[in-house]
Amino acid sequence: MSQKISENLNPQQQKAVTSINGPLLVLAGAGAGKTKTIAERIRHLVQTGVNPQAILAITFTNKAAREMSERIEHGLRSDLPTYRDLGSYEKPFVSTFHSLGVYILREQSEKAGIKRHFTIFDRDDSKKAVKETLLDLNLDPKLHDPSRIMGIISKEKGGGHSAEDYIRSNKHGYFPNVVKQVWPKYEKILVRDSALDFDDLLLKTMTLLNNNREVREFYQKTWEYVHIDEYQDTNRVQYEISKMLVGEKRNICVVGDVDQNIYSWRGADIKNILDFEKDYPNAEIITLEENYRSTKTILEAANAVIEKNKIRLKKNLFTSNTSGEKISWFKGFDEISEAEFIALKTEALIKSHVPPEEIAVLYRANFQSRVLEEAFMNHGLPYQLLGTRFFERKEVKDIISYLRSALNPESLSDFKRIINTPIRGIGKTTVQKIFSGEENSLPQAMKMKLENFRTLLTQIALVSKENKPSETISFIIKESGLEQEWKESGEDGGARLENAYELANFASRYDKEGPEEGILNFLADAALQSDQDEMRDGEKAVRLMTVHASKGLEFDVVFIAGLEDGLFPHQRVSDDNATQEKVEEERRLFYVALTRARKKVFLSYAETRTVFGRRQVSMPSEFIFDIPETLLLAEEIEESLPYRRPLLEIDF
Repeated sequence: MSQKISENLNPQQQKAVTSINGPLLVLAGAGAGKTKTIAERIRHLVQTGVNPQAILAITFTNKAAREMSERIEHGLRSDLPTYRDLGSYEKPFVSTFHSLGVYILREQSEKAGIKRHFTIFDRDDSKKAVKETLLDLNLDPKLHDPSRIMGIISKEKGGGHSAEDYIRSNKHGYFPNVVKQVWPKYEKILVRDSALDFDDLLLKTMTLLNNNREVREFYQKTWEYVHIDEYQDTNRVQYEISKMLVGEKRNICVVGDVDQNIYSWRGADIKNILDFEKDYPNAEIITLEENYRSTKTILEAANAVIEKNKIRLKKNLFTSNTSGEKISWFKGFDEISEAEFIALKTEALIKSHVPPEEIAVLYRANFQSRVLEEAFMNHGLPYQLLGTRFFERKEVKDIISYLRSALNPESLSDFKRIINTPIRGIGKTTVQKIFSGEENSLPQAMKMKLENFRTLLTQIALVSKENKPSETISFIIKESGLEQEWKESGEDGGARLENAYELANFASRYDKEGPEEGILNFLADAALQSDQDEMRDGEKAVRLMTVHASKGLEFDVVFIAGLEDGLFPHQRVSDDNATQEKVEEERRLFYVALTRARKKVFLSYAETRTVFGRRQVSMPSEFIFDIPETLLLAEEIEESLPYRRPLLEIDF
């Protein structure tokens, strides 16, 4: 096969594509074309004779994995006319870390000491299990936030620690002592249900690779070339998995940007990328600094902001794009006037033919979304709020619980959820007797109801083994009785039924994979959905989301709201005890927000804001003053409502 490097690559990108032997660190700035570079590198590997099956590429979201797969497939299709017809196991393995963990643990389930059909607890499942544990301990979940407890457990697992490690640790005080009581019981619920939570998917994979040399060497030989995207966001467990997958040839390529490390709160360790040369002394380092996304103005502002950080590998983004519009900033009296300003500007942009889906409103904290939503609704503007997840809706979780319970009868949490959904006349007392082993004491009529229910689960299991995933979901919707209940429940039931049908539509993505493999992959992806996966392609709506959720996305126009001291940067870095790492991470977060924009940025803040019921007077964020004044343009709107003066028009 003739080797052909894409002519659309700049010299540094070409160098990254052709440097295929040994360890490689690619420092890729925002908008520098890293996904294209990785895809072309994999294409080049195949052109040089590497078997596609010997290539592994890992990234952090399902959306990013899909985009990378599509780019790779598009490139290889022109080189290999038969590539489209190859099976999934004959192509490069592109996935997230968590999906990789699911794959390895299912394939090596016996050696890992778990069931092949293990249930994956999503965050909601885990919080419910923690709440169950708190109640067993006679602790009030309202006083002991299950989310906070789960957050501690998650971060500890991401650091490679077990419940036993935490109990033996020197962490003391009231709340750590509560965690020490809850965590072991939480693990017992996971074992009871033959379930793994998000963090187990990685922790147990790391443990398996570390303890089983045969398994470790098998995957090292399977994947001779390893690619890790967003390497700056890896935690300790992901870092260890990456190292153990690399064989003797040490063909690992990691791509990342220190300036976009924004996840330390969930365990991401910036040292993993800073110390790459220590782990791989002969590593080649290539820096991608040419930005293809943003205007010169936006990049100049971003560079001015981030250069104040000390913990970084120095680079300076540049672009051949136009200078573009200045960065607008607006001072509102309160959060209502700020939201009104954003809504009016958005309305003007849409009228000037900017597609709604090319506009994003970013904010530091979720509570900011309420007043923004209200302003958008008042103006009749189309919007999508990321963070309200499709897979967390009751009707969707009910259907998935039917499937999980059918495939994994040990999943008592799923069994309990659906046994009386829809209503079958099986009450809490009956459920308690079933769980306590007193089922034989139940009346004959109740035993018959239970037998009919279990027969339904058996039928679902059989259907899932012989039919396409979408057909299995449709079978559950109809045969469970849920469809009939929703049809008889008015407008609310109609909305639930629409979501159920949408779930069947989602499942159709897996119809080509075969019944068993397709249904397992469907369940895994449903459990591992992120905020970005909720973005529906083709939906013409403005996106409202946190800055964290926007990582990896790009838009023509970006609003960054709530730029106030104590909000952005967050109050946790405002006190004298804040570490340099925390202070710099907030600045990196603002840098990420700026670099989501292609053509125009609006900054805004409120002089007063109600936070958790208290009206506070605010000072503007220091980040606004980090931007050179020559790049800024002050915006105003009339003091009286409604605000209806001519707005800035942008030439797109």
